[in-house]
Amino acid sequence: MAAFAAHLAHLLDTAPAIVGWLWPLWDSHRRTFAHILLRTEARLLPTRRPDSNPRRAAAAVMLAAALLCAAGAAITDAVVRRHDRAVRDASAAIAALGPHMVAQMLSYRPETIQADFDHALSLASDKNRGELSTLQQAARKAGPVRNEYWATDSSVLSVTPDRATMLVFLRGERGAPPDQRHLAASVRVNFVKSGGAGWRVDDLAVVTEPQTAGDKP
Repeated sequence: MAAFAAHLAHLLDTAPAIVGWLWPLWDSHRRTFAHILLRTEARLLPTRRPDSNPRRAAAAVMLAAALLCAAGAAITDAVVRRHDRAVRDASAAIAALGPHMVAQMLSYRPETIQADFDHALSLASDKNRGELSTLQQAARKAGPVRNEYWATDSSVLSVTPDRATMLVFLRGERGAPPDQRHLAASVRVNFVKSGGAGWRVDDLAVVTEPQTAGDKP
């Protein structure tokens, strides 16, 4: 009903040469004749001012991007440092343990052959254990003789936190006097880190077959 009354009232604005529509130019409350009649007034809604300082917004964006870049660089640096430290630790561990593990795997005596073979199997990875067991069975069938090796030199060829390759130079004794033989050989050995079990021999390949050598120093 109020809307219908306002519509009729606006006829007064239009009738006298649309003076009623122009009346807001002089009225302090910007009212037309219809507003005066209905005791209402027109109000302009405030508009939102645009950002008067776009440089501030751009600076905030650039600052956020710089902080993200700095955080990413810090995380990358920490990851690289952790990896490098793990590689150094792995290299040191293999250099210290590797040659002794290889010598123990290849050494056994007839009187302690079962314990020696069991210890050798404990030093092998799951992948290498089956092959080593087959070699041990062949040694039993051939008639085991004293087989003792020790490492004279070694070199780490490659290393990661959980894998390594080493070249090991060996001297050894096979058999007992008077038929005892003094041997020299070199082997290429792959190691793998097996969780809480530590380092294990994953593969062993003979580079230089055992040859007769001088007496043990």
